[in-house]
Amino acid sequence: MEAGELNKECLEQAQTQMRQNRSGSSIELDALDKQIINLIQLDFPLTVHPFESIAEQIGTTEDVVISKLKRLRQEKAIRKIGPVINTRAVGGSNTLAAVKVQAADVEKAAAVISAYPEVSHNYLRNEEYNIWFTVSASTQERLDDVLFEIQDKLKCPLLNLPTIRQFKIQVKFKL
Repeated sequence: MEAGELNKECLEQAQTQMRQNRSGSSIELDALDKQIINLIQLDFPLTVHPFESIAEQIGTTEDVVISKLKRLRQEKAIRKIGPVINTRAVGGSNTLAAVKVQAADVEKAAAVISAYPEVSHNYLRNEEYNIWFTVSASTQERLDDVLFEIQDKLKCPLLNLPTIRQFKIQVKFKL
């Protein structure tokens, strides 16, 4: 199979997977959903009762906020609520990596990669190196071990693309 055919097949697989992961319809957001999402993106309260604090800011109850967030998570409008940790600032190490796998092995490879708690996410690209992923580990040694293990299990080429210079942008979606 030539590279162009492989890329086309990978793209078709990714599009099929995307269709399977969503119903094709938009998630309905009411005004309160939008207020909650806008609030939690960058200013999540660091208090004993953060959902109560959010509720006070928008004039509702803690139970309503929790209920709405559960629904938004179930419907995949939000993936998770959690901190974004600067790995390097706390002594860890991180990298962007990519592997080159055959189209028939994409699902298996993604499962192997996703099994590592150090991997935050991976995604399929229509390129020679077709599965890209990020790895954050407590030490450079652990990061190297994870990359070695993934490459060893998949028996395929792996690119390690560590950050040389970081340009951090802040993204907030105003709903």
